[in-house]
Amino acid sequence: MIKRFNANNARLRRHQRMRSHFEGTPARPRLNVFRSGHHIYAQIIDDTTGITLAAASSLDESLRDFKPAAPAQEQPSRAASSAEKAETVAVAAEAPAVSKGKAPKAQKAPAKGGPVGKGGKPGTQVKTLLPQAVRGEKKTPVEALAPIAHNRKVATAREVGKLIAQRAKEKDVSRVVFDRGGYAYHGRVAALAEGAREVGLEF
Repeated sequence: MIKRFNANNARLRRHQRMRSHFEGTPARPRLNVFRSGHHIYAQIIDDTTGITLAAASSLDESLRDFKPAAPAQEQPSRAASSAEKAETVAVAAEAPAVSKGKAPKAQKAPAKGGPVGKGGKPGTQVKTLLPQAVRGEKKTPVEALAPIAHNRKVATAREVGKLIAQRAKEKDVSRVVFDRGGYAYHGRVAALAEGAREVGLEF
């Protein structure tokens, strides 16, 4: 029988492994995140007593009619993409046309011993140096979220993070341990964390 990969079981195993390293205390409770296909939930939990101090989700009444702001730089990017298309068309027009009947002549392969110099002696082979790949600057989590910040689910997750941070401050909680629930720190989970940090929750 073929063993099928169960993504949720794998996430639960990751979460259990992570939970063995930290737990929420009265001084620094645990900020737990759970996301479903449509919604995202956050709870601040004191593990010593098993009490949830604050909770917020995308189902809150204050977020029911939430709509993300439209991206401001949409038009320049479209103009840039149309300019790139025009450049590629111009380059294609400048390229020499090959007739349908004849294939271009292939260059003669060098001899087995390499290029031959004067007097039939083997010459020195010239090595071609390829340009090295240049790494870009490492992005901060906020910069990494910028391309998807106007997505409805991601923007809602950010608002949930702000809401849970405000409710935590009302309960005099300023520092927490972030428990991402076995999910990758990416997309909605990262947006919730950054939203909580914006309001002043430390983790």
